[in-house]
Amino acid sequence: MAHPRAGQPAAPEDLVDVAHLVTAYYTDSPDPDGDAWADQQVAFGTSGHRGSSLRTSFNEAHILATTQAICDHRRAQGYDGPLFLGRDTHALSEPSWATAIEVLVANDVTVLVDDRDGYTPTPAVSHAILRANRGKDLTSGSGLADGIVVTPSHNPPADGGFKYNPPHGGPADSDATKLIAARANELILAGLDGVRRTPFTRARAVAQGYDFLGTYVDDLPAVLDLDAVREGGVRIGADPLGGAAVHYWGEIAERHGLDLTVVNPLVDPTWRFMTLDWDGKIRMDCSSPDAMASLIGRRSDFDIATGNDADADRHGIVTPDAGLMNPNHFLAVAIGYLFGGARPGWPEGARIGKTLVSSSMIDRVAAGLGKPLVEVPVGFKWFVPGLLDGSFGFGGEESAGASFLRTDGTTWTTDKDGIILALLASEIRGRTGRSPSEHYADLVAEHGDPAYARVDAPADREQKARLGALSPEAVAATELAGEPITAKLTEAPGNGAAIGGLKVTTESAWFAARPSGTEDVYKIYAESFRGPDHLAQVQAEAREVVSAALGGS
Repeated sequence: MAHPRAGQPAAPEDLVDVAHLVTAYYTDSPDPDGDAWADQQVAFGTSGHRGSSLRTSFNEAHILATTQAICDHRRAQGYDGPLFLGRDTHALSEPSWATAIEVLVANDVTVLVDDRDGYTPTPAVSHAILRANRGKDLTSGSGLADGIVVTPSHNPPADGGFKYNPPHGGPADSDATKLIAARANELILAGLDGVRRTPFTRARAVAQGYDFLGTYVDDLPAVLDLDAVREGGVRIGADPLGGAAVHYWGEIAERHGLDLTVVNPLVDPTWRFMTLDWDGKIRMDCSSPDAMASLIGRRSDFDIATGNDADADRHGIVTPDAGLMNPNHFLAVAIGYLFGGARPGWPEGARIGKTLVSSSMIDRVAAGLGKPLVEVPVGFKWFVPGLLDGSFGFGGEESAGASFLRTDGTTWTTDKDGIILALLASEIRGRTGRSPSEHYADLVAEHGDPAYARVDAPADREQKARLGALSPEAVAATELAGEPITAKLTEAPGNGAAIGGLKVTTESAWFAARPSGTEDVYKIYAESFRGPDHLAQVQAEAREVVSAALGGS
């Protein structure tokens, strides 16, 4: 149920106490002997370790231990090139960025930070890593660069996040993150014995500058047709939502001569200028109509308006005719456009990558184009190999994260890039004269109109663990919402990897259930091409199917 003030401006009582938050970062420490230790450990999800100093899950001890664990890991792998270190605008990002520098320098790591002492989007870090490693054997170890991005992405202002990108430039895989988390927790249990550290003033003086902004922005014509945007006179409104892309958008406008207005150039760690998300929290979710309410209200001012989350790895697309596009809708349009002739330099066999909880509209678009589709588990890391070797032209997930190849078919980024997806919307408008939402209407006319939603259902820790380990045989049902079940999946069909949950499909609908990594719920993703009423039936029966499977597993 939506909060009564969802979509309304934040009030003073909604704001985090930044001083208290930062003080807690330095003064509170996890207690391995306490009852809350299970929730205070370092734990890497799909996008790194996240937590809050107020919950004693993201404090100086966590970052000291995690950074040392990364140093140990890169030493074991033979990575001795530079490490690119970026941060977003969350209040906990700068202190944890400073902590990381202290440990990295003490471990004799060459640290490259923004030469303007500014914020760094995730895609700019991925771009920098790949540029540094271009032409090198990524299995050799020696001379390879890697990176860390200090960000909790779109999470609320009280949160912090810390993610590691190895030499392939994308999110670290679970093998690496399990080792890093285990070593970090071992160091915390040992009272941080084994953590090397250099005083910040000395360490910062040793860290070197890197032009993240200029290198990334100047290279954009290699991945986008910005001439079409400029010559088409596309009026763009770009809202960084107070995040790391705040200075990038103005430079993009200036360096490439675009008619682009930075709608909100403000940075404030309380995010007091945001409208509240569906649950009444401040959250920089550019796929949420409530969080994007201010920009949606200005949709008639621009041909294309876009938003990014705090580290700019996600995109939100607003058009005058439709408002905020559902992320699945824009992914389908982007795929149809890119693979439908807009990128003649791509390999003929380049595949389309999607997560198993993304819309089946993408499947129908791919089939219509005659292009191969690969369905992988949730998490952008699954797209990294394909984007790296060019076998994936595009990889995207339902949470508004995607990336695609350069126009010549080589790698751009191997992490999500909300900036190029936002600019792609303007390219589509410039080259076709029609908005992405108008293009989606064409897809609906051709393939049908799917109803898609994600809801949560309660589950304790034990139930979540059982859901994550289900086998297809645990599902006794043979029908779903009046249709025969065509597949019961616990592994992704595209690569055979475990999905950490369950997906059930029929001819016109599907649902997927996955345990939350941070809350006592499991997430039910569902879609039906037979309308909202049928979707509601799918969701209701999905709960019954999961409940029965857990009871019998």
